[in-house]
Amino acid sequence: MTKFRVGCMIFDTAKAVKKWKEASDWDGHNYVSRPTGSPWIHETLYLSQKGRYYVERSSDYEGTQDEIEVLQPKEAAVWLLLNDHDDDLPENLAGLAYEVVE
Repeated sequence: MTKFRVGCMIFDTAKAVKKWKEASDWDGHNYVSRPTGSPWIHETLYLSQKGRYYVERSSDYEGTQDEIEVLQPKEAAVWLLLNDHDDDLPENLAGLAYEVVE
């Protein structure tokens, strides 16, 4: 697991309360990450102990470092729904499903 610094906060993926993996789709040659649109860049969503959602981006490219982005609750709901986690939405995001799906 990995630790990341964002401003004056440290996010430790080992201490996350929950994590969700990305969905991928076969394009005839590779499995392509649904959230990144790339077969070489992947995302995992985490829920921190303090209730913050953040996405970790990792790359298959040599020499690249993983990074994270802290998400707002609405962004986390979109990420979860895009990646087929409809049945696994946390309570605090469930109400946003109606708002973000057309």
